[in-house]
Amino acid sequence: MEHAPRRWRQAAVPLLLALTGALVLAGCQGTGSTTSTPDSSSVSASTSVRSVVIIGDSLSTGFGTSAENAWPNLIATAPGDDSMQLNLLNAAQNGSGYLNVGVTGSTFALQVEQALAPDADLVVFFGSINDLYQDPTELAAAVGRTYAAARERAPRSAFLVVGPPAYSTRPEARFLALRDAVKQEAQAAGAMYVDPIEQGWIVADAERFVGPDGLHPSVEGHRHLREKMEALILGALKGQPDVAAR
Repeated sequence: MEHAPRRWRQAAVPLLLALTGALVLAGCQGTGSTTSTPDSSSVSASTSVRSVVIIGDSLSTGFGTSAENAWPNLIATAPGDDSMQLNLLNAAQNGSGYLNVGVTGSTFALQVEQALAPDADLVVFFGSINDLYQDPTELAAAVGRTYAAARERAPRSAFLVVGPPAYSTRPEARFLALRDAVKQEAQAAGAMYVDPIEQGWIVADAERFVGPDGLHPSVEGHRHLREKMEALILGALKGQPDVAAR
């Protein structure tokens, strides 16, 4: 990550909250679990209400800003498509990963177990850089098990998997290995897979999109993620897999 700005270089292990003691004690104890249900008075008979569950880490909880500013809440409170209302459950937890245990004892698999209902229309997996130092073979197995568990719990739901974003135009090898493990298992599970590294989500304007801690999205960053994720979620719900390439 030597070509990143100085404050990104100093953050050698982005989002590994379970290993950053002072940062954890300062503010990671909260959870990202929020639910937004459409107001029945504002939903017409012709409007489709769709259930979406978000599995993720502190990129999705609003850590560093607030839960109100987190991209899932921004989508839930003002969907960009009037033909579809989203019943959105954000199960993300700070520090979590497919293998890495978050500050509340959560992993992606546990989030699936606790939050995913059989009638979910879409499951969104986002991340996780918290798995950066996990063994790639063990990680791939955990990713596969997580998707299998989700498929068992919600056999008719669509899967959208978004890999971890990068904070440098030249991510280190183990970062790419993490990305590749998630991608391989997502494709094997028949999920729509999106690669923020390849698409340059964060590095496109890191000074604006990353907050003062050098690790988490700023308010502008969450607005940016909201635009990206909302398009992907709506596309997945409408059965438009090509939206992943946009």
